Amino acid sequence: MAYALEIKNLTKRFGNKTVVDDISFTVDEGEVFGFLGPNGSGKTTTIRTALGILRQDAGEVRLLDGLTASEAMPRVGYLPEERGLLRKEKVSNILRYLGRLRGLSKADALDRGLELLHRVGLYEHRDKKVEGLSRGMTQLVQFVAALIHRPDLIILDEPFAGLDPLNVQLMKEILAGEQTRGATVIFSTHVLSDVEEMSERVALIADSRLILFGDLAEIRRSRGANAVVVEAPSHPGDLPGAQRYAGRGGRVEYRLDDGLTPETILKAYSSSGIVLSRFEQVLPSLNDIFIEEVSNARQHN
Repeated sequence: MAYALEIKNLTKRFGNKTVVDDISFTVDEGEVFGFLGPNGSGKTTTIRTALGILRQDAGEVRLLDGLTASEAMPRVGYLPEERGLLRKEKVSNILRYLGRLRGLSKADALDRGLELLHRVGLYEHRDKKVEGLSRGMTQLVQFVAALIHRPDLIILDEPFAGLDPLNVQLMKEILAGEQTRGATVIFSTHVLSDVEEMSERVALIADSRLILFGDLAEIRRSRGANAVVVEAPSHPGDLPGAQRYAGRGGRVEYRLDDGLTPETILKAYSSSGIVLSRFEQVLPSLNDIFIEEVSNARQHN
């Protein structure tokens, strides 16, 4: 398997503080990969070190099947968490300049930039200065800048921050198209439902250490069902040991505690004479796994 990113025993310190501690994981070419962790866990430092913005204290990083960061940069698109565009400059001029830095001709950089502005609905703002744009618009311009040279590896740090749901969906559709083209997408976000929707594999770090890495579906299956979803016209008033989360349309989710089984819940409905329209065992969500793993890691530190 060819790797878009290969990290081996990566360590990064700032003074006496270890921010990234002996982390190893790989990202396959052509996949969408979720890189997760609570605030201050070391995600952004890992990304910046992988891109050569920071120098590691130990370990090795290779991109695009064996290249160093400097060798790979012409084929990498990066959307940082911070806004970094020149506020007094016009959007079209910025995109042309950044495209030129990525090896495009002046004409190709402008054409590609305007094409992408069309796609994200910002073409009419092409001659505006960055300072005249909203936060969400600025984020979309930086997104366009990351894609302008059709990179083989796209790394996005909190890409959906400041965007409304329509623009989040638009960005996801564009990224799906980039994956179809053959690009690899690595993204970090606090919105775990987006990771579940887009990613097949994930890495989770907490307090500078890697605590989870692998196929998300396999990780969820390995933990077994932790809830039962029921849809019915009414519900039993008392199910000892179960927590009930009401939803729309008669939907209720019961979290399974120790000693409580799906059979117990089913029997309670049957005994009450309630006819079910849905009864489904549910695997833990990424949010459940995130909370459990990070909590366990902190208890052991």
